[in-house]
Amino acid sequence: MPVNLLGRSLLTLDTYSPDEIRFLLRLASELKAAKYAGTEQPRLLRRNIALIFEKSSTRTRTGFEVAAYDQGAHVTYLGPTGSQIGHKESMKDTARVLGRMYDAIEYRGFGQKIVEELAAYAGVPVYNGLTDEAHPTQTLADFMTMREFTHKHLSGLAVAFLGDGRNNVARSLATGAAKVGMDMRIAAPRDLWPEQGLIDHVRSLCTGTGGRLTVTDSVDDAVKGADFVYTDVWLSMGEDEAAWPKRIDDLTPYRVTAEVMAATGNQHAKFMHCLPAFHNAETEVGADIAKRFGIDCMEVTEEVFESPASIVFDQAENRMHTIKAILVATMAG
Repeated sequence: MPVNLLGRSLLTLDTYSPDEIRFLLRLASELKAAKYAGTEQPRLLRRNIALIFEKSSTRTRTGFEVAAYDQGAHVTYLGPTGSQIGHKESMKDTARVLGRMYDAIEYRGFGQKIVEELAAYAGVPVYNGLTDEAHPTQTLADFMTMREFTHKHLSGLAVAFLGDGRNNVARSLATGAAKVGMDMRIAAPRDLWPEQGLIDHVRSLCTGTGGRLTVTDSVDDAVKGADFVYTDVWLSMGEDEAAWPKRIDDLTPYRVTAEVMAATGNQHAKFMHCLPAFHNAETEVGADIAKRFGIDCMEVTEEVFESPASIVFDQAENRMHTIKAILVATMAG
């Protein structure tokens, strides 16, 4: 079935069909191969993209910037203090201004309603680089990486997410998994499970794709037979740091260790993380947590993070390739 994404925004994966998701993954693989071969053809010459960042970023910012430059487009970075957004000008007004100057807009910030309002009034494609509720560009990069490290189709994969099941990465991963027919498992303490509305919604998406969603408080049940074990930080950007003691107490049993990887029963199982990861005490945050709580890692051990099973830097690279596919598909057709 032909796929045409010209002019489309990407706010969540909910509005993208399984065929459209697979199209973006194929295009990303083609663009990656062309970049490696030195044969990439720029299709976004004289295009301009505004990058709005109300939250800090490494992979999302560099992914959009390099993807745009490779394709011949220019970007303007608007940081937390680099514009009037939210201070003297509403997002609705900002959208109408930027939409007249730019061919597309990326937004990384807080509420999902903000990026939806931006898309409603900009008149150009808008891309969600992360909100509190969704992280669709990350999920596309995850799926691309999974395809590179297994001979199975996406619909034949079992993926276990361990940690805060309510966060944006877990939510987007579950939604995308349902769209492409995966066996998705989320292991978390019950008070960190996704809300029932999201669980019901994801399971409804599974009806037509053969996907499955399991939400459990058992790590062993979640990882048994898994092809990929995924985790994320225990406290997301913007959350109150006063939550650290309880979060550490609640989630330490969900840390990804060598024993957890072995419990998959799959010698080919891979470890995934969207980064940044607190796998040692070599960062300011890691050192502070180590001093306050006496632990040398949080969501994943150094042993697993640095093991041959870890494919986290392949994920990071693929952020750029999948973002490039989104830009090309929605602006060049």
